[in-house]
Amino acid sequence: MKTRDKIIHAALELFNENGEPNVTTNHIAAHMGISPGNLYYHFRNKEEIIHCIFDEYAQELRVRFQPREEAALSSDSLLQYLDAVFMLMWRYRFFYANLPDILSRDSELQHKYLQAQENLHQDIMTVMRHFRTLGLVTLDDEELQSLANTLKLVASSWICYQTAQAPQAKITKAVIYQGVLQILSIIRPLTSAQGREVVLQLESHYCNQVRRDVS
Repeated sequence: MKTRDKIIHAALELFNENGEPNVTTNHIAAHMGISPGNLYYHFRNKEEIIHCIFDEYAQELRVRFQPREEAALSSDSLLQYLDAVFMLMWRYRFFYANLPDILSRDSELQHKYLQAQENLHQDIMTVMRHFRTLGLVTLDDEELQSLANTLKLVASSWICYQTAQAPQAKITKAVIYQGVLQILSIIRPLTSAQGREVVLQLESHYCNQVRRDVS
């Protein structure tokens, strides 16, 4: 792995463990066992590192929520999308936890974020229309738009909300699984009978994940 990539991965690890505001470029260099000068050879400042991390996040977001062909969809596809929600929230949890502060400092990053969210919204709408075709939901396009906005809101603000409720609490996998369960609780009342059965199975799956993580 190239030094530049190692710096990005080390920064992501430290941001997640200690919170982005508490980590400096010196902390990252010390964690890696390199000189600050070596780090500055690759990045001028911490903001450049955050941009690179966000670019990785945006790419993963686009790939993992890429709509599949309707013929390839099944109830298992919903599980795959929800697992993608969990993975992104866990892997980039520092960003979700400090989102308003990070974006307020960097207008260019905010533009990137808004573009990524717009791309995500379009992909979610396509996925939901596919699930409507499968008979899992019976919502019209306007209702799907509203649901997509609500799901994005919950996913993007869940960690921030949890840290506000208990500022000293550590964000664990169980906390994020509970966020996925919250998403399912929003979807369940809006599903068909067939869709409700699928959602209940998924809720059972993620409840087991929560119990496994806290045990």
